[in-house]
Amino acid sequence: MASTFAKVVGRPTWQQTMLRIKDPKKSIPFYTGIMGMTVIDTLDFPQWNFKLWFLTTLPEGETYKLTPGTKEAHDYMWSIEGTALELTWNYGTEKDPSQKYHPGNQRNDGFGHVAFNTDDVYAACEKMEKAGVTFKKKPDEGRMKGIAFAYDPDGYWVEIVKRNEAGKIPNYFNFSQTMLRIKDPSKSIPFYEAFGMTVVRQKDYGDFSNYFLASSSNVDPSIDYSSLSDDEAKAKCGMMFGPVLELTHNHGTEKDDAFKHNNGNEDGREGCGHIGFLVDDVYAACDKIREMGYGFRKEPDGGSMKGLAFAYDPDGYSIEIIKRGGIEFGDKRVEI
Repeated sequence: MASTFAKVVGRPTWQQTMLRIKDPKKSIPFYTGIMGMTVIDTLDFPQWNFKLWFLTTLPEGETYKLTPGTKEAHDYMWSIEGTALELTWNYGTEKDPSQKYHPGNQRNDGFGHVAFNTDDVYAACEKMEKAGVTFKKKPDEGRMKGIAFAYDPDGYWVEIVKRNEAGKIPNYFNFSQTMLRIKDPSKSIPFYEAFGMTVVRQKDYGDFSNYFLASSSNVDPSIDYSSLSDDEAKAKCGMMFGPVLELTHNHGTEKDDAFKHNNGNEDGREGCGHIGFLVDDVYAACDKIREMGYGFRKEPDGGSMKGLAFAYDPDGYSIEIIKRGGIEFGDKRVEI
């Protein structure tokens, strides 16, 4: 599927997936202690009553020596080539028994899950269950054997996927996917290709199709992914260290003018808030994004944070556009 949009300038790279969380004392230990991620930075905004944590999978054995919340950690975070999981906490939600975020996977919901790869799904799920994790689907349940879906503390689905070859990636888990449902691949695929992403695998299951897209830092430029067989493409995806963006198309939605996915930011259905890309120049990038015609939730000079934008993709998902190297966010810094 050839791109029909001019490339977004400034070397865009997929840098984050954002999930809202109710209680960081539960969510942070889940993603660090169980899923093996590392908190690489935090941004705290007491003036607006919220705090952000940024987590990623670092190569096994790599020691992270920076202190989250410091200028040094900010500099690292806003220049990474990989992808982080951003967890957003609004002060006080953990004290409200009635407060609950929407994890997706109900009627017309767009967000589906995040995923982690591992060598042995069965052993990993047994280990997770012993640690108190509950499951939507265990590896031998349902029609798709050998994959599982766990619940995180907010009820988001966390898929556990087997790597193609054991022993090649030393990490027990690595962050491997964010899944979004799309209405029309003829619009969504070119949109993300304009952001420098590559379709590394496409699979038709009859009544739905999955498209797996990788950011430039996760792609081998010597490989023509469109020429690979599905087994070859699946093997390549299964051994990537960084995550892919999985876009799921339920066939026929593109023919229904009234159909629309929930985007995770509607009142009462807030959950997955956005994905984000780093670019060299936010203003220049937004000039190209504007040409695609899907509009902006926030222009670069709108709101209180200047130089930061939120565009819409064809399904109305929010796409954060952030300057590589960061901006002055106005957060409360950690002093050491």
